[in-house]
Amino acid sequence: MSRRAVVVGAGLAGMLAAAVLSAAGVEEVVVLERDDLPEGPEQRRGLPQGRHAHLLMAGGLAAMEEIVPGVSLRKRLLAAGAHEISLSSGMLALTPEGWLRRWRREGPVMLTCTRALVDWTVRAAVLERSAVEVRKAAVVGLTGSAGRVRGVRITGPDGEADLDADLVVDASGRGTRVLAWLDGLGLAGVRTRTVDSGLVNASRVYRVPAGAERFPLTIVQANPYVSRPARSAMVMPVEGDRWLVSCGGSRGGEPPADPEGFLRYTLDLPDPIVGRLISGAQPLTDVHLSRSTSNVRRYLEKAPGWPEGFVVLGDALGTFNPAYGQGMSVAAFGARVLGGELDRADGLGEPGLARRVLRGAARSVDAAWSMAVSQDVLYPEVRGGRPGVADRVLTAYTRRVAKAATGSYAAASAIWDVTSMRTPPTRMFHPGTVLAALAGTPLPPLNGAPLTAGERKVLAGLDRTGR
Repeated sequence: MSRRAVVVGAGLAGMLAAAVLSAAGVEEVVVLERDDLPEGPEQRRGLPQGRHAHLLMAGGLAAMEEIVPGVSLRKRLLAAGAHEISLSSGMLALTPEGWLRRWRREGPVMLTCTRALVDWTVRAAVLERSAVEVRKAAVVGLTGSAGRVRGVRITGPDGEADLDADLVVDASGRGTRVLAWLDGLGLAGVRTRTVDSGLVNASRVYRVPAGAERFPLTIVQANPYVSRPARSAMVMPVEGDRWLVSCGGSRGGEPPADPEGFLRYTLDLPDPIVGRLISGAQPLTDVHLSRSTSNVRRYLEKAPGWPEGFVVLGDALGTFNPAYGQGMSVAAFGARVLGGELDRADGLGEPGLARRVLRGAARSVDAAWSMAVSQDVLYPEVRGGRPGVADRVLTAYTRRVAKAATGSYAAASAIWDVTSMRTPPTRMFHPGTVLAALAGTPLPPLNGAPLTAGERKVLAGLDRTGR
């Protein structure tokens, strides 16, 4: 097809982009990464959210399987210790509208494991099946002109050098320098927007206590409707017989980094179930904090001029509050768009290719952005946005759907489909969902978590709080 493509960043978005470029027949695919990559599923410096909870939704996993066919990423992840969780029956979830029921019906699933395991599994699969080269180098700029990017300028132990390419893909994540790179080509004025709730994530890993191996994923969600800071917590099973416990609090409600304060934080939530669980579990790590959580949208696809030969994907195009579990799936959707456009293109130099990829990738970014920002703007002291009339109308409707979902399978199914990213947010406005929202829940609200008798026994056995 064409001679060389360069991908900036060896994270999830970068490796998936490299896979589709190789599959499209690009002769040489070079991935540039400034950090040392670990030999196995280990935390790396360039992933600020790597120590916190990540959910791999069904829609995102399906896109990854399509991009890297023939290896079954799902099977590899499960074999490495990931857990497959049913959204309909495999979790305990306290929402702002009450506890969700657990239904004895099939529903979408998600995989839970550390982010390091996802990245390592995808990277290994891509390198195993594709002619992709990973080089350690830092990109300091683009070469070419405002009309066409010709490559990248890199720096290393021997100084700066230019690396020519027919296509450059920026998949460098939250820390992207894309605006400065474009400015260096004379392309300025790209519109950006940041909505920052001040969210702080705090996470700690625990050994799963004997007998609690099958205890459901447990989450107490933040409540954006009470004019108080967001406060949430999750106990998520990950590989290695461990629980990854993540707390999140927006500005004014941040979780602490000390172990005693971390436990207190979980116990002071609207339901203390997370704290009761971990009070009897053995901690394996310290508490790790992260503040790299704001929603940032770079409207590159709307720039009046765009250079041929340059594409931006993943977090470099739009980042979201990680509490909503969208980032990995959106990265996969963007890479899939790139693959689809390459299949239709006559080479990497085809006029308009880069712009078409940007616009296609932006659609999934916009859907995730809308879901994240519409909730974040409701928290006090948020910076970068306030809810307007349309936001309040939408919020009122989605709250009604969420309220119905506490006792209506039809309403719950709509939320699962959107949450799992199998369908766009418009699924919430299908006739069946609207009818379910209008009808409300046919069942009374639950007074507590929908635990089985065995789970109640496990919880009671772990509880050291006396509650």
